[in-house]
Amino acid sequence: MTKIRFTKSISRLLDGDYLLIVGTESTLRDGALLDCLPEEHMRLALDLLTDLKPGERGAAAGTLTGSTPRKLAIGVLPDSVSRHNSPARAEAIRRVVSLSSTGTRGKAGLLLLLDEPEHLLPAANAIARALPMYHANKPPKPEPILTIAAMGPGERTLTANAQVKATVESSREAARLVDFPPSEMHPGKMQKEATRILRGCERVTRKAIVGNRLLDAGLGCLHAVGRTALEAPRLVVLTHKPKRATKKHIALVGKGITYDTGGLSLKTGGHMVGMKSDMGGAAAVLGAFNVLARSGCRHNLSAVLCLAENAIGPTAYKPDDILRAHSGLSVEVNNTDAEGRLVLADGVSYAARVLGADTILDAATLTGAQLVATGKLHAGLMSNDGDLEDLMVEAGRASGDLVHPLPFAPEFYKPEFKSAVADMRNSVANRANAQSSCAGQFIYWHIEDTGARWAHVDLAGPSMLGKRASGFGVALLSEAVRRF
Repeated sequence: MTKIRFTKSISRLLDGDYLLIVGTESTLRDGALLDCLPEEHMRLALDLLTDLKPGERGAAAGTLTGSTPRKLAIGVLPDSVSRHNSPARAEAIRRVVSLSSTGTRGKAGLLLLLDEPEHLLPAANAIARALPMYHANKPPKPEPILTIAAMGPGERTLTANAQVKATVESSREAARLVDFPPSEMHPGKMQKEATRILRGCERVTRKAIVGNRLLDAGLGCLHAVGRTALEAPRLVVLTHKPKRATKKHIALVGKGITYDTGGLSLKTGGHMVGMKSDMGGAAAVLGAFNVLARSGCRHNLSAVLCLAENAIGPTAYKPDDILRAHSGLSVEVNNTDAEGRLVLADGVSYAARVLGADTILDAATLTGAQLVATGKLHAGLMSNDGDLEDLMVEAGRASGDLVHPLPFAPEFYKPEFKSAVADMRNSVANRANAQSSCAGQFIYWHIEDTGARWAHVDLAGPSMLGKRASGFGVALLSEAVRRF
């Protein structure tokens, strides 16, 4: 596991094995910010730039130096990006760090040349995503260390504040939890990890509703989804009440299906492989809560982790069952593989009705249709409030965790869930009718009478980068809460 450190001293980057310099094409070719390097390294950097073009997603090239550091690499970013991208070029930064293999072994330094000081948060988080924490293979010795320094306009050295450091650490922790094998990362283990991660946070309280106590609390959907697994389902509730808090109460609600077999609607072929990632929403919520509790939050804050394993067994919930949700609404099950919306329905209702949250942000790896709708790098966003939708989009561009709005039209989507025997079914009649929006509508249905402002983030695509978890959502949710 690579350790990530920050420094304000450029000279500290020069005493390792590797040095990577990252900046836009125009900044690097100008050469002014490269004056901070020894002359021989500056000449090598400019020579690397001669034939290196950034393309649209960034590029990297390296060379041996014959001195210290042993290898020098340049990561070139495009000068401009589209309006639906992050102006910090976060994904291009992640890509050039991955291409250069910086930070994967030995002692490395990374110099960021940034257009704006506020770009440090998404840039640092992008670097962290290129260096996942979880590994089951034999660790290298010595442990890799990456030291990061950043320069902004006017050759000013930038300082990584508490928010930047907490975001980098929490995003990596969130990815680490998802990358665990599912036999190890079950609902009970996730609860213990939450306790570990939040250790030392001030003014934080924790509680859990476990197993059959979920029924006593009216959380019938969460109980049904997880009741047949070896590890009991649970609702983990975290609260942070800062001193002199505003009157706002924001709740983050995360889908935490630690493994999804599909239940009795069993996933077929290779569709079950990778379903350890179905807890990406809960991991993101836990990470965002940790960032805000450690680096400062003005509002009363709650996190609700809906944890269950969607397993098969003699007590599994069945198609044709009717569940009673926390909202009081009845749900006819027509697909046990549409379980995420069931646990989130209970979670958001609990946040609104029991915790009294006035604003609820939920995050989930909810639908494969999200990848069709908004792709692998933009999460799908749905909200009952236009201003909140705009805030979330801007928080995404500022943090590098990009989101793009999906339609919010209850009158169009409620008919998809029509049931002859209950208030609703849990899966749509027509899978070609805006599945991601319909899934979000199912969740909102359970709080539409509470008056809460609500936004839903479907991060099924961006939660994974290839075969590894990305920690997506931590930076987005924490940045959004800061903007309230």
